[in-house]
Amino acid sequence: MRKMNCWEFKQCGRELGGSRTGELGVCPAASDRRLDGVHDGKNAGRGCWMVAGTLCGGSLVSGTYAQKIGNCLLCDFYNTVREEERLQYQMAASLIKVLEGAAR
Repeated sequence: MRKMNCWEFKQCGRELGGSRTGELGVCPAASDRRLDGVHDGKNAGRGCWMVAGTLCGGSLVSGTYAQKIGNCLLCDFYNTVREEERLQYQMAASLIKVLEGAAR
């Protein structure tokens, strides 16, 4: 089974060229390349909980990781990624280092 990115799983239409980008803009998870390849995803598509400004729950733009992780822990996509990755799941601390390193 092919691993899905968040925009495919949630069908939000905010991926590059998506059906709702005119209305809502391109999601940072779809365009942020710093996490490309994490959990075998495209851009931050399988690490969306680490990226500020994603549209969670269909209409609420989320804030920083610290502000949104409580909701992400309840998200069906987040939990699917954790289940699929099992021992290969990359914890937040390692992903923060990736994000900080890429920002330099």
